[in-house]
Amino acid sequence: MDSYNDTELALMKFGVGQPVPRMEDPTLLRGQGRYTDDINLAGQAYAVMVRSRIAHGVLKGIDTKAALAMPGVIAIYTHADLDAAGFGPLKCPMNIPQRDGSPMKTPPRPSLAKGKVRFVGEAVACVVAETAVQAKDAAEAVELDIEELPAATTPADALKPGAAQIHDDVPGNLALDFHYGDAEAVKKAFAEAAHVTRLEIVSNRIVVNPMEPRSAIGSYDAKTGRYTLNVGCQGVMGLRGGLARDVLNVTPDKVRVLTGNVGGSFGMKSQVYPEYGPLLLAAKLLGRPVKWTDERSESFLSDHHGRDHQRVAELALDKDGKFLAVRLTGTGNAGAYIYPPMPATTNAVKNIIDVYATPAMEVNSKVVFTNTTPIGAYRGAGRPEGNYYMERLIDSAAREMGIDRVELRRRNHIAPSQMPYKAPSAMNYDSGEFTTVLDKALAAADWQGFDQRKAESRERGKLRGRGIGSYLEVTGPPAKEYGGVRFEADGTITMLSGTLDYGQGHATPFAQVLGAKLGIPVTRFRLLQGDSDQLKVGGGTGGSKSALVASQAFLEAGDKVIEQGKQIAGHVLEAAATDIEFSRGRFTIAGTDRGISILDLAEKLRSGLTLPTELPQSLDVSHISDNPPFSFPNGCHIAEFEIDRDTGQIEVVRYFMVNDFGTVINPMLTAGQAHGGVMQGIGQALMERTVYDPQGQPVAGSYMDYALPRAADAPDMSVQNHSVPCKTNLLGVKGCGEAGCAGALPSVMNAVVDALSEFGVTHIDMPVTPEKVWRALNT
Repeated sequence: MDSYNDTELALMKFGVGQPVPRMEDPTLLRGQGRYTDDINLAGQAYAVMVRSRIAHGVLKGIDTKAALAMPGVIAIYTHADLDAAGFGPLKCPMNIPQRDGSPMKTPPRPSLAKGKVRFVGEAVACVVAETAVQAKDAAEAVELDIEELPAATTPADALKPGAAQIHDDVPGNLALDFHYGDAEAVKKAFAEAAHVTRLEIVSNRIVVNPMEPRSAIGSYDAKTGRYTLNVGCQGVMGLRGGLARDVLNVTPDKVRVLTGNVGGSFGMKSQVYPEYGPLLLAAKLLGRPVKWTDERSESFLSDHHGRDHQRVAELALDKDGKFLAVRLTGTGNAGAYIYPPMPATTNAVKNIIDVYATPAMEVNSKVVFTNTTPIGAYRGAGRPEGNYYMERLIDSAAREMGIDRVELRRRNHIAPSQMPYKAPSAMNYDSGEFTTVLDKALAAADWQGFDQRKAESRERGKLRGRGIGSYLEVTGPPAKEYGGVRFEADGTITMLSGTLDYGQGHATPFAQVLGAKLGIPVTRFRLLQGDSDQLKVGGGTGGSKSALVASQAFLEAGDKVIEQGKQIAGHVLEAAATDIEFSRGRFTIAGTDRGISILDLAEKLRSGLTLPTELPQSLDVSHISDNPPFSFPNGCHIAEFEIDRDTGQIEVVRYFMVNDFGTVINPMLTAGQAHGGVMQGIGQALMERTVYDPQGQPVAGSYMDYALPRAADAPDMSVQNHSVPCKTNLLGVKGCGEAGCAGALPSVMNAVVDALSEFGVTHIDMPVTPEKVWRALNT
């Protein structure tokens, strides 16, 4: 078989839409991945952070004398050292306007506590020693003189008159009073409504818990004045920019960020963290690399947490059940320092409308400082919650109005004929077949056969419930993205992207997209994302946007490769470039069978082909893409549960989902993403909760006290795709990374309430633990 037919076969087997296995899996499964803690640099020292054990207090002194005298200790750094070096504090990279248009309150966060401590786990000092054990021993010997102050751990407590003042320049602890929507139109709609459904609903705080704890190595080159940080993150360019701008006070070219394999993040590793500044300062002052790796118990305190919103959700309907308006009012817990509070504000706005034609909306959120670990992004970052609130409102309204819950959804679906649809959230939906997706999910779940299954469960002493969770997500915001293509000396092709894979499996689908464009087998491609020195720009990975932005960038870059290749091939084939055609990996002279494959052309260039100066000198491309607008992945999940009446134990017994991810590049990977998102949704809905006592001490500080879903808790999941290509990007993709959570929260919680409804339960908050269920059944 000749090389042309080999290419044809490869494109059929490994092209867009095929379930190609992840290329990196053999390496990772053999334990050959290279995570930050696997890296050891010559002469490195080790750092351990001294953390506050008090939630709120005046930091009156730090006694390091005994610790400095301990074996192996090299240095101990505090805020004074950072100040003396001209290092700056961490800053919130986004400012969302207040209701009155004034800026959000964004007090800076010192890398090491200065003047006060504001939560248990806040870094106060950095101990550097010859070994990690010596650094840990010395950290325990550092004495902190803290005058304890009253603590506030919930927004309700922090907003009370006379509550502890967490930041001197933020009166009443209110960071942001956010408002969106036409308040008068919403008020009118509620006043004229035939029915109003109202729910008090909580999205519980969770610990993010990626498999890999955070780790970093700081280095400094005195000759060049450049800092290097090896670190797991979600995008090297964004992290480089934040470090250079806010912490190091240098230009970005003086900072290099290197990221290898990353063992999960879910939004948590996207920000600059306080540990990075002290590591880089220590490396500079000591003239040697300094390494720090979190321990799991430390991660519970220092990693940003997720969720923690308290809402009153309201839905106004006319007499026929048509939606008139939706309103959210409530609070979001910022923790002790603020990071972009999109989950409680703008992402709630974008996602509360879901798949329903709702003429008016209003979101009111107070984002509040408390003496708790700061809140950051967690898988979906407000998107799953928005869908959760709407889907719970719909089930409640259906029950209250005596309308079938499926029929109520159908009556309010945005129809395909209404596309493009401008929602009151200001989002422009380009495509979607929401009723078809719902109907396919109902058929897959055998909705009509539920009564028989419920009767069988009852015979075994079990309650059974079912829940629908439709969802529509708005992917991450558009940003410029890098699409580099480099033909290497060994015959491979390097794809360069400013996204970053922290478990998603980017290399394979990116290769499928570019390989199909250029007619090159996927096995020839390598992916480079983790070196800021080799990228031009990069928006990182987050908001389910990587497939969208990277495919766009690589398709555009592929066009440039082809255009350059036509000019070079014209020279090689002794024809005008305008007469050169390209198809499925081969340049040919129009109307003839004379041609050359792109791989053979690349080989000629590697072998020293001399080209006229006016022609491109290689096939390499460095391309920056102005990326397309938001996309809107959507779908419907249906869950069935059994509940043990005697113990309150819940078991997910059936789970079905139909998803519209637009063009699916790799169905194997999208199914895996959906599985993971569902399990995290189940975890939040049934198990996970972060609790603080009144003094601000976390009650659950390890896996002994904090429940995560295990393999035994995972149901068999049926995954179907109903693909309606997105109309606003070249490939038609919509994103899938966070959709599992978005469908899981409402389907799981609606199923639980359905099962408990015969006992008069109309709402129950997450997490629905066996104890909570038992109490609901026995009160």
